Amino acid sequence: MLLEECTTKLKLNTAARRVFLANGEEVFEPKDIPHNADVYISSSEAFVDPLKEVKDHLSLTKEASWTVNGVLLPADGKRGKTKVSLSQRLRRLGSKAAVRVVVFKNGAGADGCEVTAALDQMEKFLDICTVRLDLTSPAKCVYDWEGNRIEDLSHVPLLDSCLQNSPTPLRGPVWVSKGEWFSPTGAKLYIQGVLWALHQKLKPAKHHMKQLNFALDNCLEKVSQKEVLSLTTEELYNDLEHVNKSIDELQAAIKKHRGQLSKLALQLQAEGEQRTGYVFQHIKQLSPDSSLPKGLQLKVYENGHETGETLVYINRKELEKGCGNDINLMMDRLLQMIHQRLQSSPGYSPSGLKLIPAFLFDEQGAVIQNPLLLQNEQKVWVSHGEDYRSPYNPVLILTFEKVIAVDNGDDRAVFKTVLDPEAQLPVGFKKWEACVSFPSNYVLAQAGHHHLQERVDIDSHFLQLKEDPQMVLFGSAKIEKRSTIARPRQKDNQSYSEATSPVWPLSHVWIITKAGAILSKAVPQFCLAACPQPVTLKAGDGTSIEAYKLSIQKRVSSCLHQQWGFGKDGHIFSKAHCEFVLTYLEELNVREEVTQRERHNHHGARPAQWQEADSSAAEEVSGYNVSDTNQKQVPRPIDTQLMPPGALGEGAQLTVALVRKREDKHPKAPAQRWAIRHEGIGKVGQWKHSRVGNPLWNKLTYMWPVLPEGQLNEAFSWPLEGSLISNAPPLTSAPSGRQKGYVPVRLRVLRNGQRVETQATAVTAPDITSLLHTHRKPVTSSKKQKDLKDNQTHRALEDDSSIKIHRLEFQQFLERCTLLLNLPFAARRLFDKEGKELFLLKDLQRDQLVYISCGEQWINPQLSRAEQEKRTLLNGLESDVSQIRNYCAMRGPQDLVLEVVGKVVEGSELIVSPCSVASHDKSEEDEPEAQQLEEMSDETVGEDILDVLTENSHTKAHRKIDERRAVFKYPWQKDPEYSEDEAQGCQDGKEGHFTDMALYNNYRPRSKNGRTPQSSRQQFDFREGQIVNVSFPELALGVPGEGPQAGTHIQLVQKNPNDTRQRWILREEDRTFHLLSDPGLVLAVSLPKIKPGDTDTRVHLNRCSVVLQKYKPYSYGVANQKWGWMADLKVLSAFYTTETDQEITAANQAALCTYSVTGLEELHQQGFYITRPGHSGKMTVCPACARALRGKRILNKLPPDASFCCASGRQDSGLSPLGPFKSLSVAKTNLSTAEAESTLAYLQEMLTSLRKETSVQTIAQEVSAARTQSPVKILARRNGLGYEGGQLVTATTMSMLLSMCTQKLQLSRAACRLYTADGRPMLTVPQLKAWAVNACFQEHERDSEGSQVQMDKEEEDRVEEGGPEPSETGKTSPRAELLPQVTTEDLDTVDETLLALILRNPIDVWVSCGEPFLPIHVVHRRQRLLKEKWLQKEKVLADLDIKRHKMRHLQGRRFASLTPGSMMPTKSPTQPVVVEGGWTEVTREEVKLMEDVQNVEVHLSEVEAMQAKKLKPFLNKLLKNPRDLYTQPSVKRVLMYLNGDAKEVSYVWGKNINELLANGTARLHMSRPAEILYTPDGKELSTWEEIERDMLICVSSGESFISTKENRRKIEIRANYARVRKAHGPDATNIVVRVKESPSGNVEAGSRFLAVPYTEDLLQTTEKH
Repeated sequence: MLLEECTTKLKLNTAARRVFLANGEEVFEPKDIPHNADVYISSSEAFVDPLKEVKDHLSLTKEASWTVNGVLLPADGKRGKTKVSLSQRLRRLGSKAAVRVVVFKNGAGADGCEVTAALDQMEKFLDICTVRLDLTSPAKCVYDWEGNRIEDLSHVPLLDSCLQNSPTPLRGPVWVSKGEWFSPTGAKLYIQGVLWALHQKLKPAKHHMKQLNFALDNCLEKVSQKEVLSLTTEELYNDLEHVNKSIDELQAAIKKHRGQLSKLALQLQAEGEQRTGYVFQHIKQLSPDSSLPKGLQLKVYENGHETGETLVYINRKELEKGCGNDINLMMDRLLQMIHQRLQSSPGYSPSGLKLIPAFLFDEQGAVIQNPLLLQNEQKVWVSHGEDYRSPYNPVLILTFEKVIAVDNGDDRAVFKTVLDPEAQLPVGFKKWEACVSFPSNYVLAQAGHHHLQERVDIDSHFLQLKEDPQMVLFGSAKIEKRSTIARPRQKDNQSYSEATSPVWPLSHVWIITKAGAILSKAVPQFCLAACPQPVTLKAGDGTSIEAYKLSIQKRVSSCLHQQWGFGKDGHIFSKAHCEFVLTYLEELNVREEVTQRERHNHHGARPAQWQEADSSAAEEVSGYNVSDTNQKQVPRPIDTQLMPPGALGEGAQLTVALVRKREDKHPKAPAQRWAIRHEGIGKVGQWKHSRVGNPLWNKLTYMWPVLPEGQLNEAFSWPLEGSLISNAPPLTSAPSGRQKGYVPVRLRVLRNGQRVETQATAVTAPDITSLLHTHRKPVTSSKKQKDLKDNQTHRALEDDSSIKIHRLEFQQFLERCTLLLNLPFAARRLFDKEGKELFLLKDLQRDQLVYISCGEQWINPQLSRAEQEKRTLLNGLESDVSQIRNYCAMRGPQDLVLEVVGKVVEGSELIVSPCSVASHDKSEEDEPEAQQLEEMSDETVGEDILDVLTENSHTKAHRKIDERRAVFKYPWQKDPEYSEDEAQGCQDGKEGHFTDMALYNNYRPRSKNGRTPQSSRQQFDFREGQIVNVSFPELALGVPGEGPQAGTHIQLVQKNPNDTRQRWILREEDRTFHLLSDPGLVLAVSLPKIKPGDTDTRVHLNRCSVVLQKYKPYSYGVANQKWGWMADLKVLSAFYTTETDQEITAANQAALCTYSVTGLEELHQQGFYITRPGHSGKMTVCPACARALRGKRILNKLPPDASFCCASGRQDSGLSPLGPFKSLSVAKTNLSTAEAESTLAYLQEMLTSLRKETSVQTIAQEVSAARTQSPVKILARRNGLGYEGGQLVTATTMSMLLSMCTQKLQLSRAACRLYTADGRPMLTVPQLKAWAVNACFQEHERDSEGSQVQMDKEEEDRVEEGGPEPSETGKTSPRAELLPQVTTEDLDTVDETLLALILRNPIDVWVSCGEPFLPIHVVHRRQRLLKEKWLQKEKVLADLDIKRHKMRHLQGRRFASLTPGSMMPTKSPTQPVVVEGGWTEVTREEVKLMEDVQNVEVHLSEVEAMQAKKLKPFLNKLLKNPRDLYTQPSVKRVLMYLNGDAKEVSYVWGKNINELLANGTARLHMSRPAEILYTPDGKELSTWEEIERDMLICVSSGESFISTKENRRKIEIRANYARVRKAHGPDATNIVVRVKESPSGNVEAGSRFLAVPYTEDLLQTTEKH
């Protein structure tokens, strides 16, 4: 028994036969084995001591001794074999010869670097040079200092010994190029630098040699180096010899470098003459006779910017090439050219949704739609989807003009005049004096001596220079367009006054006080004021507008015209004229019609309010620093112009005035909205205190001094300082239909596998809010939707469009990551921090950390470097295995023939599929079986009905969109398809429901006979150059449309012998079909495309489409173009060629090297060759290796008659041994005909083992196995799919079972429930085992006749015939129900051998993602009822449409004939004449047809009524009892928490208490199943009626109710108990309390005596008692 148990436990290959003790003594009896002794079991071999090597090593260590000459072993000791301590990987790395090379950038002789690489890794060397030299594009060429291109690193010469800096030899120098020609300037600079360094070494060496010679000649007084005096004679000679050798090396090196510099003289001279064109001399120049296309140069600016122009050169010929007269196509090409140019410009970052430009605007803001109208040197502004934003802002500024006073006899007149251009005016406001009227100390001038312009009111306010009273300026306010960088816009059509106005600093900055004054920052004595007299303005449409001019006046605190108010809608109004607001007049297109009304002359004394001091304005701004205007500033020259034309006194055009307020919706309303933008460096961040509802104001850093309620904003630091900007956005954002709550997310992005999170790059997703608003379809509110199904379809379509927009957002986010992270390839995949792949961005959080990948799998950054390399190797091996798997799937296509897709009608496409045509030599007995298989294949069409029933909303939306886009066909155009006779249930007992039994019998569902058999779709005949279908000879294979091209799909067309696009040329020697209209195109099979990095998709040649391809004149690699005509079966066999040809074709398609398939055998195949400098031969490579070498080597195509074998498999080729692989070697991978499958199996096994080593789930399985938990095997299937798609899953815990089910069944959501065949949910693994034991016992008690599948089918048929439905608890016999049920507690009592025998077979379970269990018979019943309903109506609807169409034709013919009727006399006095016949009389055929139509419509309504009765039982109940419409559904939602812990609350749904308990166990992750429900007060819930919706419920696993307070109290007691024992020892809690009196007395509840901390007083008190 011991030997048998040991054989089983130790899993020995052979039976155990001998037992040994630890000392090697063999045991024959059980009594000879000591208690708890270690024994060793043998399968008949002799005893082997496991500690022998350790003992020998220890004894050898003790007896051996270390000596000077090494280790001294004992005399009798035997020396063992030495073992290398290095791993095989390190030994392989050490065996590879690596070299150190000095590299420089092409054209540079400094800032070089040292690169280490293997001799056979030229590509890796170039990649390292690209990184180390920080090249903008990959390195492609390497040159030596003579300009020779280096193809092999072994050809790089060694540096001179005097330039070596380490024992490892250094090679070089070499210059790395990005593809341009060698530049000798870099070699010149390098040689000059080396010569300087050599001379610096040579000078001290010669001096040292002289010192040594002086010492040897005993001229010690000439020796200046003390170390030379200390040397002996022998040392002096040795040192002298060493110095002479160094000098010789230095001089030889200097001579060598000087010689090389002289060799470069011609190249340097050529480079100096050609300049930058020298390095591009390998590019061919255009001939002088070639006509150069005209070009177009555009100045491109970013939308809303005036600076940062980018010059874009457009070739008009390239722009118009292939576009014809299509202006839109030209515009798209122009935008693409501009996009390519902008991408290369520094700092380019698109601001809109799209990454490419969407619109172009001119200087006026108009959209450019015709690129042919663009002019050279034209300025354009590019937009990426957003609206036009002007680069200029209209800003209110203060201007001054010189005025003079002229003596007009009795009166003085003031005019504007021209200012001297050489005049230097001081700018500081302290040097000027503000005057209310014209200064009295001014000396009047004569009118004839000055150029007089516009006349100015003498009572206006002026500015007089204190040093020169004759210098008087008149101030005015106007609008000037300034750029965003505070620089005024330069106009070509500036007015005369604008040109002569002095440019004052800070003239556009205003100071706004709380009192409502708007002072000038440049001259604080002046402020804005409204003129008291109105003016009349004339609009462009001729209407007159009343307005008030805006003037500049000296500041007076009591003047109402100088006080301004700010409205809550962005308006600025004068308190003297509250109904008039400040308006930008250029937007209104108005001009002044009538000048200011005639005023009275004021020759008297000035009013008292103007007798204030000039410094009153400065006192008004209490303590406000007026910045640099008080200091001395450099005076600026003022430009002047000649006097403008026009009459004297002609007024200038107004740009700003006070106009009546317009409505908010008026198109010119923005001209009356203003904003304040902070200027200067003081009080930075004032705009943040603004309370404006429109977020655009915060983006533009605008501010407004008024709150939304109308009060002043006290949060500002008053007074405010800034510029006044017109055309401001509204203060409140208008309500729109944009999607609320969606903001472009900003993510922190790291490269795949990158560890340091602080190096993450912030990438913001594009703004798609406007796109979501555009694609949202509004719901019509005019009438209610008639059907709930239409409403659901609308929502599904809307969700589908939003999903597409979010996918677009995801793709553009990947493109931005590619640019910002400088990835080597395009970003393709996105992962979160846990490694979960992300497909959309809408559910991500702001600043969430994500990892970007270029297509490879996720690499955990927490893993070590070795683990990451192992994962990378695993990903590479997985890609290689996927390629080999695809090759094996395509290399042996058999029995694939040409077949028509679907029905044999005109326009049907063709594919290849397995041949179903039987040969003539087969017996007729096989025909029924073939027909049965064909019918089964036809029946598979209806299997998708179940998918329709169980599909989600997203899939349903896609299906409905496809249905809407289907081409409409009239009923008579459709080919009727009638199903088989499976609706017999509608024949019995239903005749009474129909009025016309003849119609019922006519439209009864019949057997399906309209579908074309598969054999007829595969049989073709080649006659007279045409390939026609045997069953339909009028249809032939042809090419639709004009001008057949490669890639065009072949279709069935109407036979036309004269059409060359239907005629084919059969070349029997090549087995190809050539198109007669273009013999260069042949009939071919379109092989499936394989995406790079796709390791999950399995390719199949079955059902591949048939297309036109260009003829390839090769013997191998073109199997998809070879066809075989089988005359006996009348089929065209695809891939009708040799096995080698098929394998080479599959290898080329799967991107495998053909060397792995055929080895050194030379084949006539497609290939390329590589030329190497210094080698006469050519290296030939296959197409797969050529794709891998693309961009690294110069590839040339081989001639069509070349035969070769790929050079990637030869070791002397110098190419990478990997070839197209990532981990495998081409030479070591045998994919020949006999070894391909074995190689694939071996690699898959190795890949599986590597996955287990690196899989976290495998580690969890090993940990679970270490706990000695017996695993359980299940056969998992999807809920609702019956017995299809079972997957074997083995695990030890329920969580692992659910996780593996999710992975193997490829569920869209995580699996959360397991159901057995009887519909019971399995919550734990013991419960699953117990169910399996009970099912095994019941199976033995059932009737042995028939299997369970047959019983299910019989039960299903019985249900459909009207019998009762089976119960959810399963279908068991009465005797089986009487058997005792095994529970989870009884599993320990079951025999282990019996339990292992039962659990050997997998348990059938159905996996659910949260939905209830769907029994199999219910699914089949739904499918059959759906078929039955549609088949009853199909033929009726088709016939009804035909009759209606025929009726319309009859009526149309009668109306079109216009046949006159005959007038027949009658004897009736009331109607003596009757018209008979003619086109107005209905014919008998029409009357008969109308009756038939009415009868069919009545029959159709009866069929629909009958189907509506049995559609859904609960609908009938709702119709019978309308009150049930208001009853609530049986499913209730409650809030559930664990007993004693109310912190974690979760929603739980259920139809009854048992379902609530089951769902609560899963939702709350309870360790044991839930059993009892309580209210928060502790009342137990036992009935379903006691549970209300959204009720708070406490769930328990069987224990009594515990409140949160009591649970916390228990925790505190345990904590105090533990603290006492920890502080005072374990005896501190051994306290016994004895009650002497009244032992039965009441004790106070809730005593915490045991929780009281231990003290000595407490112990004494206890002893007293």
